[in-house]
Amino acid sequence: QVQLVESGGGLVQAGGSLRLSCALSGLTLGSNGMGWFRQAPGKERVFVAAINWNIGSTYYADSVKGRFTISRDNAKNTVYLQMNSLKPEDTAVYYCAARYGGYATLAGLYNYWGQGTQVTVSS
Repeated sequence: QVQLVESGGGLVQAGGSLRLSCALSGLTLGSNGMGWFRQAPGKERVFVAAINWNIGSTYYADSVKGRFTISRDNAKNTVYLQMNSLKPEDTAVYYCAARYGGYATLAGLYNYWGQGTQVTVSS
């Protein structure tokens, strides 16, 4: 059974930092991709960042480029999202996802999802 478990969300002031973690079990990541998405109240789930597991190449949404960093720990089967210089508009539920094949920016291309973790940035 494939499971993705996110952690690390919380409340932070604007300009602050948080690091999200996503632990993956039940799936061996080889040439697969993992991504982070977020969904604000009343809005669609949107792409944030993604990583190709085997070669470590990354891709970011323009809105987070230069502020967020996605990385992975092969030994722990965990992907991270380091979020710096947070803004109130970053407030959302953040989801990690895994897919067979390389990384993708479309949510519909991902096969497995975590339960989400809330990130709230106060002004």
